[in-house]
Formats: sequence, C-alpha cells, structure tokens
Amino acid sequence: MQITSKFTIAVHIITAIDYFKDSEKVTSTFLAGSVGANPVIVRNVMGNLKEAGIIDISQGKSGIALAKELDEITFFDIYKAVDCVGDEGLFHFHENPNTDCPVGRNIHKALDEQLLSVQEAMEVQMKNITLADIVKNTRQAILKEAI
Repeated sequence: MQITSKFTIAVHIITAIDYFKDSEKVTSTFLAGSVGANPVIVRNVMGNLKEAGIIDISQGKSGIALAKELDEITFFDIYKAVDCVGDEGLFHFHENPNTDCPVGRNIHKALDEQLLSVQEAMEVQMKNITLADIVKNTRQAILKEAI
C-alpha cells in the first residue's frame, strides 16, 4: 500500500509556486525541472490542482499562481485533488479469500472496519496539516542551507 507520488509532487508544486512567485515565471516546464519529473506528469498533477481550485493557470505573463492562501490548503485537500486513493479506499484487499477456509470466509468481517478506521485517522490528521506549515519548513531549511 502506498499513496502515489502524485501527492508529494503536488505538495512540491505548490511549495515551489509560492517560493518562486516573486522571482520567476512559474511554468509547468520550470516546475518539472524543480520536481525532477516528466513535464507530462507535472501537467497532469497541475490539472488536478486546478480542477480542485488550488491553483490558477494562466498562459500570460503571470504563469501559475495559487488560488487559495497556503493556510487554506491542507494535505487532505491535495490528497483528494490528485486522487491518491480510489473509491475502494487506502487499503486494497486481496481479491479472492478462500470461502472454504474459516479465516478466508471471515477475514473481511474482522479486518474491513479496522482498515477503515486507520484510513479515517490518517485523513483527520491530514486535515490538520496545511501548506503554510510545509512552506515555512521549506524556507527554514533553505535558510539553514545558506549558513
């Protein structure tokens, strides 16, 4: 089980948009260079963020900008925007437990609620982390690097 890298790419994109907003024209090519990923992947993630109302994309001089304040964007917003988890949930259950086996017949009953509880706890925590936190930490790391 893993949340796709689209999540961390999206966080990176938003952080870079904020960091470079006053010094660079932020484009998908620029962001792909920062992320170190194929520009097509970056554009796909940007499309998800735009659709979720997190970023604005302009073909003009302004390039890409945030559509919300950093403290209004949570990890959960990004997690949902980039479809990190399908409708089946965070945990993908093995397809064909053996119904002739007492464990196989009952494993869903024993495990499903627990897995859902874990996912819900993670999502609650994600709602408490904002991009303002990440940008602050990134800027602190950049400053320390300069020393």
